[in-house]
Amino acid sequence: MYIAMTITVIVLDSVGVGALPDAEAFGDAGAHTLDHTLQATGVTLPNLQRLGLGNIAGVTALKPAPHPQASFGRLNERSPGKDTTTGHWEFVGVVLEHPFKTFKEFPIEVMAAFDAATGRGHLGNYPASGTEIIAVLGAAHLKTGQPIVYTSADSVFQIAAHVEIVPLETLYRWCEAAREIMQGDYQVARIIARPFAGEPGSFRRLGEARRDYSLTPPYPTVLNALQEAGKEVVGIGKIGDIYGRSGITREVHTDSNADGIDQTIKVMSERPEGLVFCNLVEFDSLYGHRRDPEGYAKALAAVDARLPELLEAVNDGDWLIFVSDHGNDPTWLGTDHTREYGLLLAYSPRRPSVDLGTRASFADLGATVAELLGVAWHGPGVSFAARLQGKVSTA
Repeated sequence: MYIAMTITVIVLDSVGVGALPDAEAFGDAGAHTLDHTLQATGVTLPNLQRLGLGNIAGVTALKPAPHPQASFGRLNERSPGKDTTTGHWEFVGVVLEHPFKTFKEFPIEVMAAFDAATGRGHLGNYPASGTEIIAVLGAAHLKTGQPIVYTSADSVFQIAAHVEIVPLETLYRWCEAAREIMQGDYQVARIIARPFAGEPGSFRRLGEARRDYSLTPPYPTVLNALQEAGKEVVGIGKIGDIYGRSGITREVHTDSNADGIDQTIKVMSERPEGLVFCNLVEFDSLYGHRRDPEGYAKALAAVDARLPELLEAVNDGDWLIFVSDHGNDPTWLGTDHTREYGLLLAYSPRRPSVDLGTRASFADLGATVAELLGVAWHGPGVSFAARLQGKVSTA
């Protein structure tokens, strides 16, 4: 018999736990975001270690807990990618056959259409770190008012503009126009608004005002199934953006990992019947791409310090699940994501720890959430709900 419950899923964005078997094809054989970050810095994560992070196969930088508080495992990504959209879509049952399209520069016809939409021309149009391209082209942007356009190894079209030159609402309209332009052969996973402020030499990006304009998943997801069944789906952080708001019943924007945890605990205290889905992005956005192991480790330690609060917020019968969507090894070459297993930790008060092993797909997460919430799901993924609940399972 189904009993009303809250399932909270927190994505530790980019905290991968070792290279996937096909990582060599992505140039990532040997990458390991968690191990390499901790080994490079000496930072410890005592609370996550007690939870069971060191019990996950392939994790060597943390000792296994003799009696872990949570069930533990790792997730194999079936989709051919290593980016936010690919990972998050697979979490909820969308397994891609082909990777999203990427560009080293956007075609003339795309940029001509974008220039016509803005009426201002553009600067940039090449792959770059967001902070670096703003530092290089920011002064020219202030003089000309032309937006800075750039991409990365991900399937993204990013638009940076100073808030005193381009009001936020104007920047958002330009992103909406770009979303319409980037279709068909030019389709990318995300259009990203990257507002910034400050003066030359001290520009700063305004993370709280960032907006992602994602493609809508091509077919119904676990989120849609939950919504149609009358469950709440609360997206915290950039979750709503990632799914084009499809299947999201409420959004809560955040401006940092700390704020994301604050907002998640607040929503958990309301005990919504359904899913609380949070993304903590700063590991990826502030430290992974910038190849900053010290910053990455400090961000991990900050979340570790908040773990007791999160566990305290989990009511009897509810679940708190941690996962990651890809890697971004801050000790690796370049600035791109790394093709890695996603971590998996599932906690419920007084539930025994179970070794969940290596799951065949990220989609096992969504299938499990659906089963725990008593919602039918017939798409990709094999639920491990029975194992979490101590029932007989063939999974």
